[in-house]
Amino acid sequence: MAQNKHFTTTGTIEFEKRVNMYALIQKLMNKDNEAFFTPVLEQYKKTQSQFQSAKSILSFANNKSLYVPVVKESDNTIMDWFNNNPMVLQNNVVYTDPPASTSVVQKSVFEETFLVKDSLRKIKWKITDETRDIAGYTCRRANGIMMDSIYVVAFYTTEIPLSSGPEQFSGLPGMILGAALPHENLTWFATKVTDTGLPPNTIVPPKKGKPADSKGLLKTLQTVMKDRGDAAEIQFFIKAYLL
Repeated sequence: MAQNKHFTTTGTIEFEKRVNMYALIQKLMNKDNEAFFTPVLEQYKKTQSQFQSAKSILSFANNKSLYVPVVKESDNTIMDWFNNNPMVLQNNVVYTDPPASTSVVQKSVFEETFLVKDSLRKIKWKITDETRDIAGYTCRRANGIMMDSIYVVAFYTTEIPLSSGPEQFSGLPGMILGAALPHENLTWFATKVTDTGLPPNTIVPPKKGKPADSKGLLKTLQTVMKDRGDAAEIQFFIKAYLL
């Protein structure tokens, strides 16, 4: 039976990112701004759904992948201002080359675009025995720590034998079809996998943006954000742009 098992080596995966907006807005509140945020949050709850979603497409072939967001239009209302929080937006186009352990990320930060070339993000994974079905694939759960302190839960399938996933999640023995940052109130889950050949040059790294690596981008963010709020707010936004 194992000899007849099919492995998907080329195709596309549609992902849905979901953000718990009520929890996210609550995190932005403190004693200095609660007089403003409290009524705004109540109004948001009356007019907006608790979860905001966004779609993206991950294409994979030849042991490489390209993750591209599907851009949503903004309506520029005050409620849309919350929805344009960097934790909510999809700021990254991510090219991943697992055999070479490298990635190229085109990252939108405020009004500027960076091209971040670096090694794959290091995530300390611990694989568990828990499984679940995602988009028709049997996936195993792994728990991890990334960026020193961010807890991540992922579900990967060995039926797609590429160590990749949405955004910059990778490092497991198969494709990640589900990822969650529980403390950041974010999830990414596959809704559809299409096993199909891709046209030549579908999976190529992005080329536009100011060259940088991860450490350089962090320094730039720290410089830009230093006068934009209190320490907690600054760290919140830096984390959002580094994800």
